[in-house]
Amino acid sequence: MITTSAPAASPPQAAPHLDLDARMALRLAEMDERCTLAVLAVDVNSAHIPAAEPLPEITAPPHIVPAAAPCPYSTPLAAVLYRAQQRMERDGWTTRQLRDEQGQACCMGAIRAEASSRSQADDACAVLLEAIQRDFRDATTIPSWNDAQRNPRLPLIYLGRAADLANARNQ
Repeated sequence: MITTSAPAASPPQAAPHLDLDARMALRLAEMDERCTLAVLAVDVNSAHIPAAEPLPEITAPPHIVPAAAPCPYSTPLAAVLYRAQQRMERDGWTTRQLRDEQGQACCMGAIRAEASSRSQADDACAVLLEAIQRDFRDATTIPSWNDAQRNPRLPLIYLGRAADLANARNQ
C-alpha cells in the first residue's frame, strides 16, 4: 500500500529586510500604478462628455491714467508746497541729494523744482521747516530731517501740512 502524505509545510520564512530606499521605491511603484489607473478611469468615465467650447480670448482693459487733480490752494506758497508734494508722489523720494538721475527728489528738491523763483522756494522751505518743527523739535534743517526718514510717508505728510499752514496764513 502506497500512502501519500502531504508534503510537510515549510516553516514561514521571514520577509527579507528592506532598507528605507527599497521600501520607498516599492511604494513609488505602487503609487505610479494607482495614478495611471486613476487617469485611465477619468478618461473612460468622461469619454461621453462632448468637448467644451474654447474660451474666448480675454484682453485687459486699456490703462487709464487719471488726470491730475487741480490745486486746491489759491495762495502761491501753498500751491508750491502742494505741487512739490504731488511731484514727490509721482516721481519718487530720495535722500542725501536734491534730485537724482531718475527724477526722485527730497523735500527741498521738489520745492525748488516747483517754485518760480529762489525767494519763493526759500519761503516755502521756511514754512515746511516750521511745520516739521512743530512735531520734531530737534529738527534743525529740512535736509537733515529728510535724510533721517526711512520712507516717503512723513515727507509727503509734512509737505501737505506745510501747504495747509501756508494757506491758513494766506501765503
